[in-house]
Amino acid sequence: MKKLLALIFISSIIFVSTRCAEKEQNINLEEAQQIAEEAYIFAYPMLEHYKMMFAMAMYPESGAYTAPFNVLYHKPELSTAKDTIIVRPNNDNIYSSVWFDLSEQPQILKVPKIEDNRYYSFQIIDLYTHNIGYVGTRATGFEEGSYLFAGPNWDGEVPDGINKVFRSEGNYLLALGRTQVFGPDDLETTNKILEGFSVESLNVFIGLSEIAKIPDNPNIPPFNPNQIKNINFISYLNALMATASIHPFEKELFDRFSKIGIGPGKTFNETGLDPELKAVIETGIANAMKKIEAEVSNLGERQNGWMLISGAFGNREFMQGKYLRRAAAAYFGLWGNNLEEAYYPEATVDADGEDLDGSKHNYTVHFEADRLPPVKAFWSFTMYKLPEQLLVANEIDRYIIASNTKGLKYNPDGSLDIYIQKENPGPDLESNWLPAHDGPFSLQARFYWPEPESLDPLYVPPVVQKN
Repeated sequence: MKKLLALIFISSIIFVSTRCAEKEQNINLEEAQQIAEEAYIFAYPMLEHYKMMFAMAMYPESGAYTAPFNVLYHKPELSTAKDTIIVRPNNDNIYSSVWFDLSEQPQILKVPKIEDNRYYSFQIIDLYTHNIGYVGTRATGFEEGSYLFAGPNWDGEVPDGINKVFRSEGNYLLALGRTQVFGPDDLETTNKILEGFSVESLNVFIGLSEIAKIPDNPNIPPFNPNQIKNINFISYLNALMATASIHPFEKELFDRFSKIGIGPGKTFNETGLDPELKAVIETGIANAMKKIEAEVSNLGERQNGWMLISGAFGNREFMQGKYLRRAAAAYFGLWGNNLEEAYYPEATVDADGEDLDGSKHNYTVHFEADRLPPVKAFWSFTMYKLPEQLLVANEIDRYIIASNTKGLKYNPDGSLDIYIQKENPGPDLESNWLPAHDGPFSLQARFYWPEPESLDPLYVPPVVQKN
């Protein structure tokens, strides 16, 4: 009987190898499936991040290309209903971005002095989608400064004139900028301010070079939306991890992942894999996606019809070990801010729990004078049509209502009413009108640099009322 059990057990063991494997590894099918599930959850936000890096910095024909590595890009205008590449675009800031390649030397972001109290921020995001830090109004103030970004292998001397050093676990970082625009007629002034921002290499900064070198694309497979959803995600993960260093906390995790061919820089080849092994890895991936999608509903809680998202984005220390939460956050909305930088409640239902629908109802959001959004910078509410999650074309080209909306009218007692409907409410109310989609819609609040007391407990916007 013991021999029979041993034979049954041995028959459930299969041989796993990759071309670069230094030694053979044996693994149980059930364990392989579990490892694949864990590894895909770990990798998912990195794959989503790479998708955007590939589109924005590596593939000029993508339709979303901005600039090559180490070149700062500013979107020249505010988003409108014509922008359809990125879902839930922002209409209250000008976006900037630079994808840093730190493999050869550090890069430096230089910012000008901001003299009109205009909010801006650069959110610094690493390969894992951790927010490793910020440069901007809240984090570093309005003064001019120079900020150095260094990869894991740099051990040089920090030169004079650097305000702060940001150390990265990997050689690639995204600095995602947002600069406040005081309405459409402020766009020209905003763009002049943006001309004061710049990026240069360390060698240029210290005078060793007069020109910037555009680095080659990293040795990562071209992004393929189908390949990242199957067993070939391992090839992407291996290539991505070759650009970074394994955190000590995750060394044991990668030792476990190695049993299915995962490792920084390893060449993964599915050809020749046992069909049963391949099948269970694919099952693990499918199970991972089910868990990621299900976890989205746990990112926050709904109050007054608003989904209050908290604890979904942060630095490594804050997000350490929260792999499923990090993956769900990337699925819900890539590159979310730390809560202390910006807070984003979102509503799709009204006071009666019914879906918001501009073809059926007109709505009002009423703020008491002592319950206006508590922010140090500014607040806004954006209209998105569903299911597209895009801005809504309208007769006055207004996509948001914000604290800096020109002509916004408060009631005599200091309270505020926002009118949300598809038809113009007339000249007396138009100043406070947010044009609605003629169908289902989502209302997205954005509170920039929220007051600390509004985060614990979280500030809850007023319920959306039918008129």
